[in-house]
Amino acid sequence: MGEEQIELLVTFYKALADESRLKILGLLAAREHSVEELAAILGLREPTVSHHLGKLRRDLSLVRMRAEGTTHLYSLNVEALRGLQRAQPTPERLASLVDDLEAEAWERKVLRDFFEGERLKEIPASRKKRLVVLRWLAGRFEHGRRYPEVEVNTLIKRHHPDPATLRREMIAAGLMQREAGVYWRPDAPVSVAVPEGGAV
Repeated sequence: MGEEQIELLVTFYKALADESRLKILGLLAAREHSVEELAAILGLREPTVSHHLGKLRRDLSLVRMRAEGTTHLYSLNVEALRGLQRAQPTPERLASLVDDLEAEAWERKVLRDFFEGERLKEIPASRKKRLVVLRWLAGRFEHGRRYPEVEVNTLIKRHHPDPATLRREMIAAGLMQREAGVYWRPDAPVSVAVPEGGAV
C-alpha cells in the first residue's frame, strides 16, 4: 500500500468519523437534497450542513452538486464511494505496511552495524546484509552518469579499501552494469534505507 493510498484512507476515515456527515451521506444515497432540506431533517444549522458538504466534496469528492435555479442540490457520488471501497485495507495490505516498516528498520540497523560514519568496517558475510550495504554503496553513484573504472575505485575507496570486491559484488547483484571498463547504474532506482541520526 503506497503513501497516497494511506493518506486517502486517513482522510476517508476522518471525514466519516462524524455522525452528521454519515447521516448526510445516507440521505444523499437515497436522493438529492438541498442544504435547507438536510438542515431541517438533521436539526442542524444550514452553515453547519454546508461545512459538512464542503468537506465531503473537497476532501473525497463523495458529494456532487448541481444548480436548479437558485437552489443547489446535492447527491452522493457513487463512483467515488466505490473507488474508496476498493481502496479499503485488506489483511494483506495492512501486513504490507508493517513489512515495509520492518524492512526499513532492519536496513538501518545493518548500516549502523557495518559503518563507522561513511567507512564500511567490513563486508558482511551474510548475503542479505551484504545486499543492504551494496545498495547503499550503489546509491553513491548518479543515475545516467558513466564512470571509468578508476573513478569507480576512487569513490569506493572513500568507504572501503577493497574496491575490486565491491565492484564485482554490485555487478553480480544487478546494482551496477559494466562494459569496456565503464560502469553505470541501471535504470531502476536503488532504494536505500537511511539510518536514524543521518546519512551513513
